[in-house]
Amino acid sequence: MYANPAGGETSPVTLPQLMQARRDGRRLTMLTCYDAGFARAIDAAGVDTVLVGDSLGMVVQGHGSTLPVTVADIEYHVSCVARGLQHALLLADMPFQSDATQAAALDAATRFLRAGAAMVKIEGAGFKLDVIRALVEREIPVCAHLGLTPQSVLRLGGYRVQGRDEEAAARMLDDARAVEAAGASMLVLECVPSPLAARITHALTIPTIGIGAGPGCDGQVLVLHDMLGLRHGRRPRFVKDFLADGGSIQGAIEAFVREVRDGTFPAAEHGYA
Repeated sequence: MYANPAGGETSPVTLPQLMQARRDGRRLTMLTCYDAGFARAIDAAGVDTVLVGDSLGMVVQGHGSTLPVTVADIEYHVSCVARGLQHALLLADMPFQSDATQAAALDAATRFLRAGAAMVKIEGAGFKLDVIRALVEREIPVCAHLGLTPQSVLRLGGYRVQGRDEEAAARMLDDARAVEAAGASMLVLECVPSPLAARITHALTIPTIGIGAGPGCDGQVLVLHDMLGLRHGRRPRFVKDFLADGGSIQGAIEAFVREVRDGTFPAAEHGYA
């Protein structure tokens, strides 16, 4: 699936391998990426999954949110990252309104898979359940995303922890079960209280990947620029600057992989009660 300019055999991570890792209790690693050079560094460190996130709107394009990112933007960056990967499984974010209808989602997701992705990520539940089902029925793997969903920033009134009261927590648990039933193969939980994320993880059979969701998930994801300390303004509590300790970009990525797998990261101070 992935381009290999140097030639030779490739051994890409597969969805069954991610499911087996969950069953074996091996923590999964994910980083965002937007170009071939960083993709090679991430791949060399043994990261399991790579996400071309709509976070590129903020960390690459300089926007104030993810909303301006287009299907063409994601498609371009997926093609760049795919050329740098031989091992990690590549996910593509479905940008704002690209999954508003089943037809639009099928068109965008097909473009992303043709560009080199192996899975697409969809924010939310509700009517998105039908979108997830439609894609999965057409052999397009889906990663769901619940909790803080950045494409909902206008409705949420900012980037806030989700699921803190009992009603919201119960609704998120129901949504998590629903996206799994719709066919999602993985679930990202963002800015969710650690006890709730652990409860959701226990309730599902698919891997959960946390960001600001505590250590109880099956894996962890960070935005590449955040974990390298390349962030303007206040750093969220769930972010760790791995470059400060790693000594180099390659060392920082390797430290992230090591600390996620041995349970050092995230620590209690990186989560929410």
